Amino acid sequence: MGLYEASIRVKHECPYRKISERYPDLTIREWPLSDCQVLEISTETTPSEELLDEIDEIGTVLHESADEDGYHVVTQSCLCSLEASIVDRFEEHNCLYQSPTIYRQGWEHYTVVAFDGDDVRELLGDLRSDREIELLSKTSISETQIPHSMLAPASQLFEDITDRQLAALQFALESGYYEQPRKTSLRDLAEQTSVARSTYEEHLRKAENKLLTNAGQFLRLVTATATSDPLGVEAGRQTEQPAD
Repeated sequence: MGLYEASIRVKHECPYRKISERYPDLTIREWPLSDCQVLEISTETTPSEELLDEIDEIGTVLHESADEDGYHVVTQSCLCSLEASIVDRFEEHNCLYQSPTIYRQGWEHYTVVAFDGDDVRELLGDLRSDREIELLSKTSISETQIPHSMLAPASQLFEDITDRQLAALQFALESGYYEQPRKTSLRDLAEQTSVARSTYEEHLRKAENKLLTNAGQFLRLVTATATSDPLGVEAGRQTEQPAD
């Protein structure tokens, strides 16, 4: 039996999707609980009074902050006013939902794990019957290489990375900055943006540091099953001499 991870995005009548469509800079992350849902709402720009009013209507504000990286709020909302959850349809096709749901620019983004590729295809067919849907990725997961505790949404890798930092990272990646040999320099990258070189470099380095920090816990899970020591780290430790 194989494992598959699929990322999809969906459009249908949903209040959070509609808000994200009206405010393109807005990102909403939703974690469903037993009788409510927690929503993390963030935007790089200063929110308008209209947006603040809409956020206030969503539910109880648990946390709110505004700084140079933008506006950030966490709310708790009742589930009673929402339609039957799409998560129920995932389960009908033996697909495991991986929170959070992400709403951005009029799309809902979901990640599911399935035990059979046919289950993913049947789920997509079911959803296409009454809503617009796109399959973003479908990846086969090797059980011998990745423990089950590794099954987490990719969004966790980018946790706490701001939109500016993500944009700097994506631009550098797409421009060949991380290729060997490099196809561009920090100076060239910054000159193609509207920010100073020092500002762009700060966004990029913070994104790199946060990404590696977030990936560290998953890296340890992957290497925990390794049977070899390709760099000879353990051998090197054994030959180290204690300091005088």
